[in-house]
Amino acid sequence: MLDKLDKFILERFIYLSLSGIIIYLIDIKMLQRNLHKQRKKLLHSPNLNTIIMVENILKKGELMTLAQLKKSLPKQIMHQTLLQILDYLQLSGKIVIGTKGILWIFTERKELNGLMQIGTEV
Repeated sequence: MLDKLDKFILERFIYLSLSGIIIYLIDIKMLQRNLHKQRKKLLHSPNLNTIIMVENILKKGELMTLAQLKKSLPKQIMHQTLLQILDYLQLSGKIVIGTKGILWIFTERKELNGLMQIGTEV
């Protein structure tokens, strides 16, 4: 049979263990919320209409800075969204981003067919 001291230690141990588990569960909940928020940030992507709007401005063929691009857009875009669009356009080979600005370099198939008819076959 347990004496008073053993019973007290056993109750205290169970209490500490339970409180440790509760604190641990609270920490897991907080981590899950933070992870969910981070995933939400990563899963957000620009609207297709917004990408097309940026492409149409850049297709004019002028070298422009980021500030000039922002001013020439018909609607305001958040800075992070614009940077994400520019990253996508650069990775897809449609623009070049240099020290002097941003330049559209992608040639559409219609233009390419015309250039091939003019050119010399090798």
